[in-house]
Amino acid sequence: MSPLLLGHRGTPKTHRENTLAGFQAALDAGLDGVELDVRRMEDGALVVHHDAHLPDGRLLPGLHSDGLPDYVPTLDQALAWAADTGAYVNVEIKYEVARPDDRVGRTLDAIRAHGLTERVIVSSFNPWVLAAARRLAPGIERGLLIHRRYGIGSVNLVPLAMRWTGAAALHPHHSLIDEELMDSAKERGWRVNTWTVNAPAEVRRLCALGVDALIGDEPEVLLRARLN
Repeated sequence: MSPLLLGHRGTPKTHRENTLAGFQAALDAGLDGVELDVRRMEDGALVVHHDAHLPDGRLLPGLHSDGLPDYVPTLDQALAWAADTGAYVNVEIKYEVARPDDRVGRTLDAIRAHGLTERVIVSSFNPWVLAAARRLAPGIERGLLIHRRYGIGSVNLVPLAMRWTGAAALHPHHSLIDEELMDSAKERGWRVNTWTVNAPAEVRRLCALGVDALIGDEPEVLLRARLN
């Protein structure tokens, strides 16, 4: 079975990342959906943007939404697009503070308001965010992002975090994935959704290992998964 294919922040090689135009381009190219990032502005607005600052250096937490460039969509606009198009969405809540803020509940409320509960997974590098999401909306799936191996001595902390957050999927960087990780995930019933996959050879390797989703910058590279 072919893995789910998601554009990483849309189609950042051909469109400005985390924009509605880039999201639509990912769908038009044949992908199943997109990955996007959620941040909070000073006035509480939830917007889709990866970095904590705009290209001109202004910090999003210090800006009001009326000062936002036109190309930056609100979370509500992005979810409305997904509801209209049928896109699957990986909503990453960016790690801004150790303890969850109101972005968690408000993001989940927006997902439910747009009827996307079955077509969304909420991810974060912060287990506290996912634990809060589990408490507030257990029916919306969660994915734990990791970019390295986490442990204390010989103790692997990832299974502990997965149990605590009730995450349905592990989201490792593609360089972490090997047979051992995949066997462990299958044994525990986790899906494995990986990022950022931009090389055809890596698509082939990951498909052979049986990953569940590929997230990448280039649709034409990801679509090679459907040739296997």
